[in-house]
Amino acid sequence: MADVSLRGVKKQFGALSVIKGVDLDVKDGEFCVFVGPSGCGKSTLLRMIAGLEEISAGSLSIGGKEMTKFGPSERGVAMVFQSYALYPHMSVEENIGFGLKMTGHSKAVIAERTAAAAKMLQLEPLLKRKPGQLSGGQRQRVAIGRAIVRNPEVFLFDEPLSNLDAALRVQMRTELLKLHQDLKATMIYVTHDQVEAMTMADKIVVLSAGQIEQVGSPLELYHRPNNLFVAGFIGSPKMNFLKVQVKGEGQATTVQLAGATISIPTSGAALSDGEMTLGIRPEHIDAGGQGDVVIEATVKLAEYLGSETLFFVTLADGSELAVKADGLASEKPGQTLRLGINTKACHLFDKDGKAVINGDLTR
Repeated sequence: MADVSLRGVKKQFGALSVIKGVDLDVKDGEFCVFVGPSGCGKSTLLRMIAGLEEISAGSLSIGGKEMTKFGPSERGVAMVFQSYALYPHMSVEENIGFGLKMTGHSKAVIAERTAAAAKMLQLEPLLKRKPGQLSGGQRQRVAIGRAIVRNPEVFLFDEPLSNLDAALRVQMRTELLKLHQDLKATMIYVTHDQVEAMTMADKIVVLSAGQIEQVGSPLELYHRPNNLFVAGFIGSPKMNFLKVQVKGEGQATTVQLAGATISIPTSGAALSDGEMTLGIRPEHIDAGGQGDVVIEATVKLAEYLGSETLFFVTLADGSELAVKADGLASEKPGQTLRLGINTKACHLFDKDGKAVINGDLTR
């Protein structure tokens, strides 16, 4: 078993509190992604699991064993860093096997594990090359191979794809997912890119200012965010937020938006009248005017991306929205769009930013 459990974990740098009490369970064989903006503490938390940062308070266990006071080499983890950290004077083969050499493994074991890792990562033709003769993606695979040969219980990845170009990042994401399927190992992955998190994770941990905002599967976080922070962070483009006045009416609550009345099912939620924040994703607004409620908007900016078009529009009351439309949509700035709003896709957040109603298109 290679499950990871954190209980009340904190990290202090003098008077500065960086991690403010984290409780988290990562199951054996799970691909867990830490995601959040720069400075939220995700890399620090990963380094604490690796043993590269001391835990100021709380406990860490790996595979059911208490590891809080153990050093990095005793935790059964292997880490892949943002920088490749390869030895430039060594060949690919020597770089992959170097860690095993330092821990006293025999030449036969080193050769066997290096060959297996090279085959898995399609590095066999490159074993005699030096890092300077490799592309960025190839160097990253070498760094991953160096982790694989250690047969760790847990793989830790600290933004390993951030130095690669966009096309190569997509390719490497696919390769990492295949690696996870082949090894069936526990993997914890840090990124600031929520698209990376959504496409790779079994479980996403959203962090903000050293605290966990929400833990769940990608679709749970997308459809049922706990608060404004998660709703705005997960999804691309991010969710639209509009200040609105609401009034409860039995099984629904009414919202006034740009002269239109939107009736949102409460789904049993207890609501009080007053100001709230309405959230609706750009992809859940129909630019062809199909929906429960139709409102008019003026195109302010258009981005024609081929597969889709992004419109940034202004409503009659001055509110601004992002709308994701079909790639064939060709309206220009200044033209009018009729927007269809599906009431089942609307979210409502209270004054404290907590979700009161989550849009649910399955209803």
